[in-house]
Amino acid sequence: MAGVVVVGSQWGDEGKGKITDYLSQKADVIARYQGGNNAGHTIEFNGQKFALRLIPSGIFSGNEVILGNGMVINPKAFLEEVEYLQSAGIATDKIKVSDRAHVILPYHLEIDELQEKRRGANNIGTTKKGIGPTYVDKYERLGLRIGEFIDEELFKERLKEILEVKKASFPEIESDFQSIFDEYKEYAKKIKPLVTDTALILDDYLQDGKNVLFEGAQGAMLDIDYGTYPFVTSSHPGANGVAEGSGIGPLYLTDAIGIVKAYTTRVGSGAFPTEIEGELADQIREVGHEYGTVTKRPRRIGWFDAVVVNQSRRMSSLTGISLMLLDVLSGIETLKICTAYTLDGEVIHALPSTIKQLNKVKPVYEEMPGWSEDITKVKSFDELPVNCQNYIRRIEELVKCPVTIFSVGPDREQTIVLKEVF
Repeated sequence: MAGVVVVGSQWGDEGKGKITDYLSQKADVIARYQGGNNAGHTIEFNGQKFALRLIPSGIFSGNEVILGNGMVINPKAFLEEVEYLQSAGIATDKIKVSDRAHVILPYHLEIDELQEKRRGANNIGTTKKGIGPTYVDKYERLGLRIGEFIDEELFKERLKEILEVKKASFPEIESDFQSIFDEYKEYAKKIKPLVTDTALILDDYLQDGKNVLFEGAQGAMLDIDYGTYPFVTSSHPGANGVAEGSGIGPLYLTDAIGIVKAYTTRVGSGAFPTEIEGELADQIREVGHEYGTVTKRPRRIGWFDAVVVNQSRRMSSLTGISLMLLDVLSGIETLKICTAYTLDGEVIHALPSTIKQLNKVKPVYEEMPGWSEDITKVKSFDELPVNCQNYIRRIEELVKCPVTIFSVGPDREQTIVLKEVF
């Protein structure tokens, strides 16, 4: 039995989709445990590129895939994604949806936008996909779960009840009961055959000694508790979210693989200590195609931040690092790694809990010589230039975790595994 979780260990967009797709070839079932269609995973193989938002990246393995109870699901977006995959010849008959996942409805998207406007200059920079408001409803016990959604009479009853409460707080909401009900009851009919208690499925696989791969969205620095609050998502993207979001206990996890870029990126507002701007940032952005899968927004660029990755290691008990986009750094004469921060003259090795303090930290850098060679065709660690090998080894030392996978390009074949987890 192996329960392996793939964890985004920076601010998201690290390449989780590619590694999940790669590892899913040896898994028996793949489960996503949090987030919604605000996250995007890009997978490229055999000359084809796919962008997914809700369905686990493991869909391309041909195995069963699960949308877990910790997710928030927009039925319309989900069905559009199913159709998108089917049109590309990808089988979708093994998708299962948790009856305990929460449903995103049109008023959630409206509230998301209204709240961002109300925040003014202090807006969070959400994708306006309704994710946060849906999680708010979940914890306010005002949410609608998939199990209720597929019961037409119960859906009708709950929708009326919820909309009355929502319009009292947000009079600007334009969504009306009848239009939502008429449209979304049809989506419910299509989704109903896929709905089940997915925690039972996962338990059966684990009890039978099968390989289970867990997939999150976003990155650990967007964790609602441990990220750069309030510029965070509304769930737990790290391994700490697996048990809550999939219905299995934490002792089932045997490995946690932290997906980490060889540099750092961030989308949206919020502190970013190692951010760089100018010509070098533009170069990395263009070579690395650093634009949001969902939003198309240009990602902010920064040097590798060992403080961030160490915090991710601690909160997710990482057993290995998958170092992504190493090839993007080829041709940069001098590389920098952030080894610590200074705050009011004191050296610190963790992210402060307040944005006020986080905005004041200054990165402590260590410089290393870069490499000029093209590494996109290497097949082993030993084939890498010496300076590239040294860069990897120094990262391992700083984050106290071995690099078990590294990537030198977007294709499946450009993934070099140093230690297998399945």
